[in-house]
Amino acid sequence: MAKLTKVQAKAHTEAEKILTKDRLSDDEREFVIEHWQESARHINSIAGAFFTPWGLACDFAVEVGPGRIIDLCAGMGTLSLACLWHNIHGVTDLVCIEANPDYAAVGMKLVPEARWIVGDVFALPPGLGRFDLAISNPPFGAIKRAASAPRFTGKQFEMHVIDIASDLADRGVFILPQNSAPFRYSNCPNGGWPTTVRDGIGNGYLHCPSDPHDKLLAQTGIILEPNCGIDTGHYRDLWHGTSPVTEIVLTDFIEARARRAGPPTVAEAEIIARPTEPVAAQPDLFGAAA
Repeated sequence: MAKLTKVQAKAHTEAEKILTKDRLSDDEREFVIEHWQESARHINSIAGAFFTPWGLACDFAVEVGPGRIIDLCAGMGTLSLACLWHNIHGVTDLVCIEANPDYAAVGMKLVPEARWIVGDVFALPPGLGRFDLAISNPPFGAIKRAASAPRFTGKQFEMHVIDIASDLADRGVFILPQNSAPFRYSNCPNGGWPTTVRDGIGNGYLHCPSDPHDKLLAQTGIILEPNCGIDTGHYRDLWHGTSPVTEIVLTDFIEARARRAGPPTVAEAEIIARPTEPVAAQPDLFGAAA
């Protein structure tokens, strides 16, 4: 458990008082998300549990579409709440999976619209059905886990979660440590633009080898791709008890399952190995708006 400053402790105490209410207003929900300290009761480094900053969660929601959503390793539901509030197309169903009962209890107050399941993502209950989208800010790195994903055999907890999600949903949006992503954009000078030039055109993303991603692709058929231009570096100092460099990654699980169904053709293999095509530069609107 981390030692809080006087200001943090005072705000956390106020958040605890708010959580005693039966129903919370929208302002109260935001206050709890920003000031309830997950480290006040738990040693977060052991479980890798660091909740998403609210501003980052709202930017993350830009990549979320309509339909059924499952939030794996949901914590107190920050991503889920942002997706509910910022998805103008409408979330038709929302399921949150969280192993820590204390976090889930807070989440049930913050996101009562969701169906909360207190349990391990490695032992999901049957009958959840098919989801349009899986989302997660999972624990990062070689965190102790109860089991393994169906296919991925590496140490990175986050990649095990993505592998599990590929059997549940058609698409995925995840927050990962930058060294697990196959690109660099966040926290780079000018959004990475000066460092990425191919055929005279910069696309804003620095493509770089990633051993975890290479292993994920080889074992699961999953390809992680860049987002629409969200620099998570704007929120690096707003995490509680840590300041990670992260990226928001997207993936198409329908395509991944098709790859797993059989070996790719020569043409498909060339597409998989090909770097992302350059796209026109765009201003960092989301960072500026935050």
